[in-house]
Amino acid sequence: MSLRELLVLGTSSAVPTRHRNHNGYLLRWDGEGFLFDPGEGTQRQMLLAGVSAHDLTWICVTHLHGDHSLGLPGVIQRVARDGVPHPIAVAYPATGEEYYRRLRHATSFLDTAVVTEHPLTGPRPSLPAGPLTLTARPLSHSIDTYGYRLDEPGGRRMLPDRLGALGVHGPLVGRLQREGVVTTPAGVTVTLDECSEPRPGQSFAFVMDTRLCDNAYALAEGADLLVIESTFLSAEAELAERYGHLTAAQAGHVAARAGAGHLVLTHVSERYDAADEPRFLAEAATTYPGPITLAHDLQHIPFPRPPRPTATT
Repeated sequence: MSLRELLVLGTSSAVPTRHRNHNGYLLRWDGEGFLFDPGEGTQRQMLLAGVSAHDLTWICVTHLHGDHSLGLPGVIQRVARDGVPHPIAVAYPATGEEYYRRLRHATSFLDTAVVTEHPLTGPRPSLPAGPLTLTARPLSHSIDTYGYRLDEPGGRRMLPDRLGALGVHGPLVGRLQREGVVTTPAGVTVTLDECSEPRPGQSFAFVMDTRLCDNAYALAEGADLLVIESTFLSAEAELAERYGHLTAAQAGHVAARAGAGHLVLTHVSERYDAADEPRFLAEAATTYPGPITLAHDLQHIPFPRPPRPTATT
C-alpha cells in the first residue's frame, strides 16, 4: 500500500533534552525508507515509533557531528542482528570517511554484508534510490556537510471521466498506460493523451546545519516537503552565523524564496523550552506564508497530497 510520510524520531540540536532526542528522521516513501541523520538514541526512538530495521533502505548522513551520526553504530548493528536481507545504502560526506569507519565498526558484533557505502564528493552527486533520484549538495557549516533532495519522476494521471466517455474500461486502462494507445470493443482508437494529464513527480528536501547559502535554496526549490534546521531565534542571529546555523526566520525565507510547500522546522537548540515554541512558528511565518510545522519527537507528518485530477466536461 502506498504510504508517504515523515516520521520524526528526534529534533534537538547539539545535545538531547528531556523532551527532544538527538536528530533522526525517517521518510517513508511507497516501500522505501530513508533514515536521515541518526543521532544518539535513534534505535530506541525507532522502537517507540513502531518501526524496525527492516523498514530501512537508505541512511543519509549530512555530516559527521555527533548529534547527526552517533546513532549509526546502533542502527547498523540492529540491521545485522535482525537479519535484514535487502541492501541498505549509506550516504555521507567522503571527507568524513575516518569518522564513518569508526562508527561503522565501533564495537564487536556479527557484521552484515547488506550495508553499502556511498561517500559523497563534488558539487552535486546524484544516486539512484529505487524509484527516486537522490541528489546532494554541499552546505555552509563548520565541517563538510551535504543536504539531500529526493525527486520522483513525472508521469501521467488518468482521468476517469474521459476513460468512461471513450469506452476504455477494465484491463484496457492498464494497456493504455503501458502502450499509449488502445482500440476499444467499439472499434474506437484512444490515445493516452486523450484520457490523462501530466502528473509532476513529488519531491522532498532535507537541509540541515548550514548558514544561508545558494545550495540551501537549490535543494529546497519547489519541494513538496522541506525539512530544515531552525536552531535559533532571530535574537541569536549572530550566534547562528558564527556556528553555521539558521534562525527560524531564515528557514522561512529559504522556503518562501524556493517556493517550497510544507515547511518543517527542527534541530532546536537546547536553550529553548516549550514556552518558546510559538516564537519559532511566528518568526518563520514572517517570511513564509505557507503551512509550517515545528517538529516534535515521534510525530507523523503526512506527505502533501498531489493535486487532484483536473475536472473535464
